[in-house]
Amino acid sequence: MFVLGTAGHVDHGKSALVQALTGIDPDRLLEEKERGMTIELGFAWLKLPSGKEVSIVDVPGHERFIKNMLAGVGGIDLALLVVAADEGVMPQTREHLAILDLMRVQKGIVVVTKRDLVDAEWLELVTADIAELVKGTTLSQAPIVPVSAVTGEGLSELVSTIGSLVESAAAKKDIGRPRLPIDRVFTIAGFGTVVTGTLIDGQLSLGQKVEILPQGLETRIRGLQTHKRKVKVALPGSRVAINLVGVATEDIERGQVLTSPGWLTPTIAMDVSLRLLASQPRPLPHNARVTFHTGSCEVTGKVRLLDTERLEPGEIGWAQIVLANPIVVVKGDLFVVRSPTDTLGGGEIVDPHARRHRRFHPPTIAGLEARASGSPKECLLATLEAKEPAEWQTLALNCGLSTTEAEVALEELASEKRVVTLGGKGSLLFSQRGWQRIASKAERIVQKYHRQFPLRRGLPKEYLKGQLKMDSPAFAVVLQKLLLDGVLVEEGGTLRFPSHRVQLTPEQNKTIETFLETLAKNPYSPPSELIPDAELLNSLIEQGQVVKVSENVVFATSAYAEMVERIREHIVSRGRITLAEVRDMFQTSRKYAQALIEYLDDKGITRRIGDERVLK
Repeated sequence: MFVLGTAGHVDHGKSALVQALTGIDPDRLLEEKERGMTIELGFAWLKLPSGKEVSIVDVPGHERFIKNMLAGVGGIDLALLVVAADEGVMPQTREHLAILDLMRVQKGIVVVTKRDLVDAEWLELVTADIAELVKGTTLSQAPIVPVSAVTGEGLSELVSTIGSLVESAAAKKDIGRPRLPIDRVFTIAGFGTVVTGTLIDGQLSLGQKVEILPQGLETRIRGLQTHKRKVKVALPGSRVAINLVGVATEDIERGQVLTSPGWLTPTIAMDVSLRLLASQPRPLPHNARVTFHTGSCEVTGKVRLLDTERLEPGEIGWAQIVLANPIVVVKGDLFVVRSPTDTLGGGEIVDPHARRHRRFHPPTIAGLEARASGSPKECLLATLEAKEPAEWQTLALNCGLSTTEAEVALEELASEKRVVTLGGKGSLLFSQRGWQRIASKAERIVQKYHRQFPLRRGLPKEYLKGQLKMDSPAFAVVLQKLLLDGVLVEEGGTLRFPSHRVQLTPEQNKTIETFLETLAKNPYSPPSELIPDAELLNSLIEQGQVVKVSENVVFATSAYAEMVERIREHIVSRGRITLAEVRDMFQTSRKYAQALIEYLDDKGITRRIGDERVLK
């Protein structure tokens, strides 16, 4: 499918041209007909002699409605830059051409309308003026076709030229991630809410579940139409009307995006390549306030220049755009920025989910350059180094690559040992340098822990996870690789270096020996005054020699096991046990009996009911 869009100054005959070509009046609003100008986007379609159909988006030309023009120009493949023969190049001619150039519309035709109102000499002057105007733009090679919507002169040549450009157009990209920037929302009696837009990057099917972003509204496709014909599948590049189930028109507005669920995430900060129009009278300063336009959306924002204090007219620079409200975009999307009265410039989104950067930071600039213009491998590696660790599907999305393209590039990077793959088939990825950093950091954390607590067998896994500041899924695969590589050893729920061993001094060995002998002599009433310091005691607990049931009560493990078993047997036999019965059973004091039974409550072995305990 192919989308053609008009552009040009107000009252230069864009809508009349569309009606003459298609027989469809694109001005759908009463106010438009009364004022004789297009205010909102208009839509029509043209059947070419080849049998192919092209969609037509007719945009307003008045300067007050430039934002409406921008909502329609984002999805077009071919531009009809309309210039009235009797007036020639006018202010919105220049501004619309600048926007087409910023949006990189490579195919176009300059249509000189109202041919019947001028003589041949004047037409030649206007044509020469237009040829000079388009030099250096994406439409520099565009054919110039004079026509008259009134007499029909030149219309057949225009249709033929459109047909030639359509035949030479490349097939639409289908990467399986459909997006439809919504440009109209309305209700049809008996059917409900309908949205329209130009479908990009994938297909949509009848009955398919979809979501509307950024608000995350889930719905389903009840009906699909292209050029007022029902279809079961809408193809990339087509103008589509979609009837949605269970949503109200007031819940949806222009600028939102309809897509398949689960892959696209809203953002308020993007890294971009930004070009300031050469026609601008003054530079663009750092932190300039702008209106940001992409797809069919419009939102205010701020431009943070990353490599200069101010962007001069005609220059291209790196910037981060921070928005007032979230939108949804992907890498490679084009945009335009405006002041309240003028188009300032535009460019390409390089990172749709940008972190805040240091300004004038060479590695950041180098990374952006690689992501903007490098090969798929270079883009993936630069993106990974900026956002690691990353899931490979997210990485592919952030680089604007299809699943197949990303898999091929990542396999090459892995074979070159430039990326590290964790969790099977690249569920989590690090650059080689990034992995070395995280592994070294983990080693430093463990080393410091061993120095700080030499008598402990190792450090808890949760402690290492917290120090690395990783979520559970990422930490699990990182730890798995550290264990497989032999960097760490897991033992009893703790982590240590393979070489780490608890080494006691002669004095510490003597203290432990005396303490254990005391426990053996007084198994049910161990004296608290001989309990060693916390580190020595912890070492004994880790080794499984003692059980600490309270701050002042520590039993030998063998004695503890015996007491638990006897209490369990008593409860099984008699149904319950009291604190006094525990005390008498072991001929100990209330202090030890209470500490033991409360510990068993905490461990879920027993449960208190009044003054008695039962098995839990």
